[in-house]
Amino acid sequence: MNMHEMLKSAAALAIVSQAAVSAVAHPGLYGDAPDAKHAWAVHDWNRPKPHRVSVSDSGVPSDAIVLFDGSEKSFKENWNRKKGCRAWSVEPDGSLAVHGGRRGSGPLTTKQSFGDCQLHIEFRHPKSLASNKGYAQDRGNSGVFLMGTSFGYEVQVLESYNSCREAKGTKDYVDVYTDGQCGSIYAENPPMVNPMKKLGEWQVYDIVFHQPVWEGNKLVHPGSMTVFMNGVLVQDHWEMEGQTTHRKRRPLQPHPKAAPLALQYHNSDVFFRNIWIRPLPSRWDNKTHSSMSGDPEAVMKLRRETAAKLYAKISDPGAATAANVKALAEVVAYANEGKYKADFEKALKNFYAAKPSDADRKDVNSTLEILVRSKVIGAELVK
Repeated sequence: MNMHEMLKSAAALAIVSQAAVSAVAHPGLYGDAPDAKHAWAVHDWNRPKPHRVSVSDSGVPSDAIVLFDGSEKSFKENWNRKKGCRAWSVEPDGSLAVHGGRRGSGPLTTKQSFGDCQLHIEFRHPKSLASNKGYAQDRGNSGVFLMGTSFGYEVQVLESYNSCREAKGTKDYVDVYTDGQCGSIYAENPPMVNPMKKLGEWQVYDIVFHQPVWEGNKLVHPGSMTVFMNGVLVQDHWEMEGQTTHRKRRPLQPHPKAAPLALQYHNSDVFFRNIWIRPLPSRWDNKTHSSMSGDPEAVMKLRRETAAKLYAKISDPGAATAANVKALAEVVAYANEGKYKADFEKALKNFYAAKPSDADRKDVNSTLEILVRSKVIGAELVK
């Protein structure tokens, strides 16, 4: 068999294998049953599937909100600036620029408010910064503020290519306080490494932000920030210790769950492009399947809804067959109560009384063992 024939044969086998997999019937209960904090079983076929998200050739997910695509139209539709502010403009090359020294200053903020999110943003510093030998924080300073500048969390934007150990002692070394260089969560945590490209090249941030969670004035979780710079992880699920400030520590405090994204004006020239954001659900809003945030009442409500749907598919709940007992076993895994419980125990008793084959008994008992392990039924029901 030549290579072409081998490839054709492999492709045909793959198609047949996929068809076989697709033809497998719903296997029923397969892993540990639902519990007080989890509405779904382990490896649950009933659990809703995710929506499809496609990615454009330029890398933008189909469910993303494009905040700036290089056009004046997207700038005007998505951003606000202070009245009289002339510091921000769309450049002929399609970049969004902030100009230091222009009359009228202030941050650029989105018209829409956001909470937890995935953010993509690219930025560049002008090569003219090469001659700037002054204060390091004046080298293309800006910042990406999640939740706005009033009570938000800043990922620093600053020209920091030569702010690294390897450059120390050279003429190009730029000394800067480390929790204020590019890739830092400003005034709080430096980047783990410095993957910044050379001056004048485009830099890329990909940020995953989860805001702190409060119950009244009680902090439940401090939130977290994960940051990739140029594809390299620089902040690894950093749990916030405070809100952004300068020279002081500002403890976390409750604030609105959504606020505008802000780009900082810091009297420096910086260019931005390709800005998009994906709002994300908070894990703490998941009340039906989470050991941390699951609400037993919400969990049980969903379990009962699932049990009712599964029970409605059973044509003869009284049948003394392996298939029926397994189907009812899946129902009681969600809600072992009332009619479901009675029908399951009756069908199981009749199944054993009918002297099933060894294969059927083994098949049913493997499902029952999951229910026993999950404390849904007692071991005495397994024969």
